[in-house]
Amino acid sequence: MNGARRSTIKRFYKQPLEERLAIAQAWGQLSEADLQALADTGLSQAQADLMIENVIGRYSLPFGLATNFLINSRDVLVPMVIEEPSVVAACSYAAKLFRAAGGFTTSSDESLMIGQLQLLDLPDLATAGTRLRSHKEEILAAVNEASGSFAARGGGAVDLEARPFPATAIGDMLVLHLLYDTRDAMGANAINSALEAIAPLVERISGGRVNLRILSNLSDRRLARASGLIPAAALASETATGEQVIEAILEAAVFAEIDPYRAATHNKGIMNGIDALMLATGNDWRAVAAGAHAYAARDGRYRSLTRWQKDDAGNLKGSIEIPLALGIVGGATRVHHGAKVALKLLGVQSARALAEIAAAVGLAQNFAAMRALATDGIQAGHMRLHARQLALAAGASVAEAQSIAEQLLRENRIRLARAKEIVDERKRDI
Repeated sequence: MNGARRSTIKRFYKQPLEERLAIAQAWGQLSEADLQALADTGLSQAQADLMIENVIGRYSLPFGLATNFLINSRDVLVPMVIEEPSVVAACSYAAKLFRAAGGFTTSSDESLMIGQLQLLDLPDLATAGTRLRSHKEEILAAVNEASGSFAARGGGAVDLEARPFPATAIGDMLVLHLLYDTRDAMGANAINSALEAIAPLVERISGGRVNLRILSNLSDRRLARASGLIPAAALASETATGEQVIEAILEAAVFAEIDPYRAATHNKGIMNGIDALMLATGNDWRAVAAGAHAYAARDGRYRSLTRWQKDDAGNLKGSIEIPLALGIVGGATRVHHGAKVALKLLGVQSARALAEIAAAVGLAQNFAAMRALATDGIQAGHMRLHARQLALAAGASVAEAQSIAEQLLRENRIRLARAKEIVDERKRDI
């Protein structure tokens, strides 16, 4: 599909808004209605009123495009919805550096999700587990009978696992895991419905009582991975050699490996990129974040989701493995026009393809944050972009915001109070 198209769009951030829209329209073959959706939030007041309760309006966030991504030899423009300055720019810059060594290589697991049935009041914990395992085919058949279109598309129930928890604070507990292939959907509703349908059957077989029937957001059977190289020469700066920058990044990476206080912020940086893509595509970013952070603590200690090392040639090598339960059908992706536009721009044909892009974005964002922290400090570039927000917050018009931001930077006084002073001075001069 991409052919000769390249996501390395020269000085994209310097283009006027109209030109960026024209580039996006050509890239994603967007219709006029798609462009209008980007301009007016992609969601009507009437649609919003049907999506959640007590609606009084809609809330907009900026929709940007990260450039330079080359993933499995395919050029990708990455839609990102986020309010924080510097994230899109940093992600684009990181992707450019990875691109110098061939871009990102990604892979993913099948779209297996876990549904949980909590069984209590069991006559005998071990016997209940044995009985459920012996009736596995009957239970899976009952799930698939209730699964309708999922089973018809090759998805549905795949396996059962019985997990005993003896002598808890509420007595013996058996947790039955239903492994369910959700194909190109995130699958929460399908799994929860399947669990509801089989609960009476499971009670009869086990002799126990089912309490909770709910999916798990620790989707560790649905992992996505990305890796890539950055040549040492590409990391050289005015003040440090590429080798020095790599050493500083590796030191930062070890910090996140050993200290959960650092790891929490390290992983938050990863999610800056992934969550922005989730919002753009109408995916449940809260579920993704919950699963990611739980996975980061899977061995009993919370640590980094990424791994960084120097290869034999002296290049920086990074990788990420993260649970990503995403969908390209159902939920907000079906209702929100902006989410539909994001998927058009990505050109993905499966949930797994979207997950692999998300993993690459997370790795890129993590590198960008660590490089900034280990070299110039995180605030330098961030505050340059933050200056425009301060100008708007101080009451500047859109036309004035850039020049006021530039004045704040020249003065090295990037503060809201100073921005207000400049706005007031300009009003007096009119």
